[in-house]
Parts: sequence; C-alpha cells; structure tokens
Amino acid sequence: MRKIRVVVNGAKGRMGQETVLAVRGTDDMELVGECDLGDDLLATIRETGADAVVDFTVPTSAMDNVSKILETDCAGIIGTTGFKANQIEEVGKRALNRKRGILIAPNFALGAVLMMHFAEEAAKFMHEAEIMELHHARKADAPSGTAIKTAELIARAWRDAGVSVKLPVGAGEAPRGKVVEGICVHSTRLTGFLAHQEVIFGSEGQTLTIRHDTLSRSCFMPGVLMGIREMMKRGGFFYGLETLLFG
Repeated sequence: MRKIRVVVNGAKGRMGQETVLAVRGTDDMELVGECDLGDDLLATIRETGADAVVDFTVPTSAMDNVSKILETDCAGIIGTTGFKANQIEEVGKRALNRKRGILIAPNFALGAVLMMHFAEEAAKFMHEAEIMELHHARKADAPSGTAIKTAELIARAWRDAGVSVKLPVGAGEAPRGKVVEGICVHSTRLTGFLAHQEVIFGSEGQTLTIRHDTLSRSCFMPGVLMGIREMMKRGGFFYGLETLLFG
C-alpha cells in the first residue's frame, strides 16, 4: 500500500519538530520534505510529490502558505493560528471543490476539542461566560485561536437557544480582556506555561468551570495524524478538529 507523502512546513519550530517525529513514527506515512523560513514551500511540494502538507508556522505567513497549498493537489493540515474571519471564509470558498481537503484547526489536542464541545453544550443552559487562556511567552497571537473558536461555539449555542446576551460590565475595557462574540477573553503570556484554557460559566448561586491543560506538545500529534488521514479521504474545507470528531 502506498504511503501518504507528507511535507512539514515550520519543521524547525517546536510543533514542527513534534510533527516530524510523529509522521516518522507511523506505518502509513512517509516524511518527504521539511520546510522552514526562507524555503520555497511550493517548489518543495512539487519536487517531492507530496500528498499532504502540515503547516505550523506564524500568523503573518499562514495565509500565503495556504494559498500555495491550494495551488496544488495536496491536502492541507493547518495548525497555525491567527487567521481572521474573512481569511477563513476565503480559504473555504477556494477549497470548496477540492478532492483533498483543507483543515484549519485552532487546536489539535483531543482534550481541548472536548473542552470546547462541552462548553458549547453548557452554554445551552448557562447564559453567562468568560474565557481565560494562558500560553507560553513566545505565542504570537492573542487571544488564542482556541479561545476564539470556543467563544464562537458558545455564542452559536446561545443564538440557537434564542438567548439575548448582554455584554458584561466593563466589556471592551483593557482590564476586561478582548470581547469575542460578546464574551470577554483574557489572555496571559508567561514563561512556564504551555497551553491552558478554562471557560467559566456563571448563573444564580453557582459557577461551572471547564478547563484543559496541555502538558506536552505530544498531545497534539494524534489530532494532527487524524487530520492528515481524513483530509486525504475528504474533499473541501474543514474548520476545527471537531468537524471530524462530531460531524
């Protein structure tokens, strides 16, 4: 059986290095290329005959990298965060009729995806929430892609339930964090953290906290490998790993 030929873009970064090791550790994939800053991604794809590209780079180059993947027949598994809503929409339109899929996932940790899913479920019953996210000091974007995606899921649940949500006191002021979909998101960037998020719901006389902690980057790899395999089988565009887990 022919192996899936994979190129890792951002291979010198911490997530890229984990991905290289993960791909090499599989029986159904072959690492055929490693790209990083200054390398020609499009040329690498064509020279290696790659089937799939995994991108863990930086927000400033992510859209350009996706555009290059879209010029080929490769599947794209994009873990770089920092995409704007209009960029995600554009990628979705361009990927609509592709035989191999494009996946943009704010988080590949299965526990984090479950955290977001449980938060969406809780939002059906509790109509006040704030998000706290804590990451390492080198993370380029804030709020994190995971926090933004979580806020979108909670807001969708509230809309579907017909809940009219009022902005909390002080929303939009600097000490209250950034407002995403009407929800205050608080970002911390400090050495010592890796990736952590908690969603706190409040209602009369009670609170509910849903939290996920990333202790090692290795926890992202099962989701990355799932993304590669699924994008080889599915065409079109997918936003969030939960679209593969829950449909």
